[in-house]
Parts: sequence; structure tokens; C-alpha cells
Amino acid sequence: MAQRDKIDEKYKWKLEDIYQTDGDWEKDFMKLEELFEGISSIKENLTKSAKGLYAALYEMEQMEHIAANLFVYARMRRDEDNTSAVYQAMTQKATEMSVRLSSALSFVNPALLALEKGVIERWLEKADEKKSLKGLKNYDFMLRELLRGKKHVLSAKEEKILSMSGEIAGAPKDIFTMLNNADLQFGSVKNEKGRRVPLTHGSYIVLMQSPDREVRKKAYENLYKVYKQNINTISTAYAASVKKDIFYAKARKFKRAIERPLFADNVPVELYDNLIGTVHKNLPTMHRYVNLRKRILKLDELHMYDIYAPLVADVENDYPFEKSMRMVKQGLAPLGKEYAALLDASVKDRWIDVQETPGKTSGAYSWGVYGVHPYVLLNHRGDLDSVFTIAHELGHAMHTHYSNTTQPEAKAGYTIFVAEVASTVNEILLTHYLLDTVKAKKQRQYILNHYLDQFRTTVMRQTMFAEFEKMAHGNAENGLPLTFASLCEMYGDLNAQYHGAGMQRDEQITYEWARIPHFYNAFYVYKYATGFSCAVQIAADILSGRKGAVSGYIEFLSAGGSDHPLNLLKIANVDLASGRPVEVCMKEFDKALTEFEKAL
Repeated sequence: MAQRDKIDEKYKWKLEDIYQTDGDWEKDFMKLEELFEGISSIKENLTKSAKGLYAALYEMEQMEHIAANLFVYARMRRDEDNTSAVYQAMTQKATEMSVRLSSALSFVNPALLALEKGVIERWLEKADEKKSLKGLKNYDFMLRELLRGKKHVLSAKEEKILSMSGEIAGAPKDIFTMLNNADLQFGSVKNEKGRRVPLTHGSYIVLMQSPDREVRKKAYENLYKVYKQNINTISTAYAASVKKDIFYAKARKFKRAIERPLFADNVPVELYDNLIGTVHKNLPTMHRYVNLRKRILKLDELHMYDIYAPLVADVENDYPFEKSMRMVKQGLAPLGKEYAALLDASVKDRWIDVQETPGKTSGAYSWGVYGVHPYVLLNHRGDLDSVFTIAHELGHAMHTHYSNTTQPEAKAGYTIFVAEVASTVNEILLTHYLLDTVKAKKQRQYILNHYLDQFRTTVMRQTMFAEFEKMAHGNAENGLPLTFASLCEMYGDLNAQYHGAGMQRDEQITYEWARIPHFYNAFYVYKYATGFSCAVQIAADILSGRKGAVSGYIEFLSAGGSDHPLNLLKIANVDLASGRPVEVCMKEFDKALTEFEKAL
């Protein structure tokens, strides 16, 4: 692994496009300090008139823009080398500044909601009539969203009590996080080379992908043995988290816990239920995949510790960055010349930090600030998975680029609900390109298996998680106790239902729910499944040559966060509420599985 100062500049992102120097960062920090003095005028003008509202929102936006720049720059500098004391300190300063700003502006929403009914709507109508108020339209969606949620806002005294309970309400998640990340020790296991390695959250999946079945089994048993030993504590923490969800839903006048998180995206509960129902109808495809895995691995009994075992070995993995980028560009050619030019710009203008270096943040992400091109962090390993990672992260980057260059800042930020669509469309288009061009048998098998595992992990598994959450909350709302026995039985039954008779049922997998951090952020994981399903339909439309598919998709990317997710998706011809995207996704799963069977 080369030191960062030895890496060619072309492989490093150009954060100077945000701040030329750290000194410029300090100047902006001081500027924001000075702008705090104007918060009193924001408070004074906010509810006086349409003009006052516009001025106040604009001034707030300028402050929040600088705060975002300060944090993103400092954090990305720190991500270059997490041992840097300079950027650790700058990140901490920026974080504290953001918290301070958020607290100082906390009066805004309550003040706007306290206005008489119809006032904000009338002011927005004035923005249509007067040129001087045209800028107020930049904030219309935000304001209408605020009003949409008004029925779930309580009195000032009640809101204060709820806000005071926030720290206590976070206790179940905090307890699980500390237990899971600090206290639980899983020991060590011998890997396929006979070397004893620590069993951690990070090494577990690596060990589960070992070609040596005994290694997989030992890692699996050791991990879940520890969760079993702590299951009473974890069950109590999760039950408290569920009760917290129910409490806040009732306090905010929702009938059920599931309604509150779905309300934020304006998603009906029926969509959640239809996802589960459609996946249930298509479980035979999942069962077929499980049985095929059992056959390929030549096992009399398939266990859950075999679910990550590689089905295709000895695949060529020689994909340096330049070659990977050429493959990605060729795979994404159906998106048009403008998109291709942006891919070129991402390299030429140094959006991407490519190489792994000492102290650099692991993994990959896309991030950035409004008004500057997006950035991508990679740790390029030169294997085929790294090629897909480039396509994935550049999908996010292009979404951000199109949104930021089309929408005003207030409407540019898109929600998690649609965020994974763009990245997954890229991965699917790349998959189909490789299947059309790669001739080597093992390579094709590897690509198809990679594709199938996306359906298994992102759609089937996340839907199973979503169903577990719904059942757990439903039981608690109906007065049924959430004990470790009831939770383990519920999860074990679901796992057996989703994987079918081809998968052996063992005690260990019934404890899997106890290690899933997402369950402490309730009714979130279903978005992975819906996002992937939408991406499958969009990619299918593009590859079929449907008229307007590419332009509609680019328009969707350009819409940012200017509307509710379901409306945004309709721009790309995706009607998620109809259930069609999930059906299309399930048909594609079946088709890919059939192709994999033929390729063996």
C-alpha cells in the first residue's frame, strides 16, 4: 500500500474545488460566526410577510450552505488520513458549528406552524404574481411539507416534553450499539490457510465467503453463540425500541407505528404490504436459487453458513482503474453522450479518490456540496467487484450532479427512498453490458451470480427484514410480549419461509435478528427492496429502447428532492404504488436465474 504523497495526483480527488486552502476554510468559519448575529433579524422577519419569509429563508440557506461546506471539506480531508490531528480537529469544529446552527434556528418551524391557516399558501400565491418574490418558489415544497405534517405537531408545551424525551428514547439503540460494537467478543477462528484470525463484524462476511466449509461453519457457530449468550439483554433493548416507536406514533396522532416513518416520504402502508405480498408470491424463485446453490456446492444439506460461499472460483481479477472506467463507460453508453461526457469529467476533473492509502477511510461513498461537482471515495482493489463499485458510486454522483445543476439548493437534496435507484440502475446496465460482451464461461457465471446475489440480499433479504419489523411492532401493539423466545421463533419461521425446504433450519439463524442494527431505525430497510425494484424497471425500459426512457430517467435524476419520492419516480415511468416495479423485478430475478442455470 503506497503512502498518499507517493500517489499520482490524477488518482486523488481535488478538494481544492471546495476550499483552495485550509486558510480559506478558516475564513468561511469566521464568516459563519459573524452571520449568527443576523439570526435575530431572521426571527423578526420570518412571519411578518411574504417578503420577510423569503428574506429569512434565504439568509438561513446561506448559513446552512457554509456550514455544510465546512463539514464536508473537513470530513473528506480527514477521510484521506484518519490519523491527521489537524483534520480531526477541523471536523470536530465543523460538527459543533452545525449543531450550534441547528439549535439557533430551531424556532423556525414552530413559528411558521403557528401562523393562521392559509397564510403561507397565500404568500406562495404572491410569489407566482410578483417578480420580487419569485425566489420564494424555491422553498415551496419545503413549506408545503411543513404544513402537511402540521396535524402531527403538538402544542408548544407538548413538543418541548417530547424533545426532552429524545435522549432517553435513544437509549435502546445506544445500548445495542455499545453492546454490539464494544462489549461483544467473538473470539477467533482458523481461516482456510490455517491461520487464526479474529472474528469481528468486518471479518465475519469474509470468513463466510471462504471456500472451506469448516471455516464458514465455525465462524457462523462462534458468532451466534455470543448473541445467544446475550439474547436476554438484546431482546429487552429491542422490545424497548419497539415500544418507543409505538409511543412516538401515538403521541403524534398516528394509528400504528409503521405509519409515522412512512409519512415522511408520503408513502401509503399499502405499498409496504404489497411489497411483502409480491415477494411472497415469488418465493419459489428464491427457493430455486437455494436449491441450485445446494447442487453447485454438492452438499447433502445446505445450511445458512453456505449462503455466501463462492459458486464460481478462479475468476480473472485484473481490472486496474483505467480499464475499469472504460468498462463502466461502455456499460453506461445507453444513457447517452452527455452522461458519457460527465463520466469523462469525473476522471479529468478529479472527482474521484481512487487508491487505498494508510489511514484512509475504508469502503466507498459519493458525497459533496451544492455548487461544486460531486466527489467519490474509492479503495480500488482491481477486481470485478471494484468495477461494480465504481458504477454504483458514480450513479450517486451523477444523481447529485443533475440535481444540483437543475434545482435550487432547497430542492436539490434527494431522500434515501430514491437515492439507491441511480446507483443500482448503473450496476444493472453494467451487468447486462458484460453479459453481452464477456465470452469466458467462468466470467459470465461470476457476473450472473453477482447479479443473483443482489436480488437475494437487496430484495428478498431486506423484505424479510421488513416483514419481521412489521410483525414485531404489530405483536407489541396487540399486547403480545416481545420475549427472546417469541422474537427468535418469529425470525426463524420467516427465514425458513423465505429460503424454502432446500435450506436446513438450525437454532443459530433464529438469533440473526439480534445483530441487525437497522432494526433500531424502524421501517427503513424496505426502501432497499423498493429502490432496487425501481432500478430494474428503469434499466429494462432503457435497454428495451422504450421511447423517452432515457430522457425520462435523466429528468428524474434532475428533479432532486423537488417532490415526494413516488411522484419523482413517475417521471421515469415508474409507478411504485401500482406494484408493477416489484413484479418486473421478480421476473428479472427468475430470468437471471434461468440464464445462470444454462451457463453452468
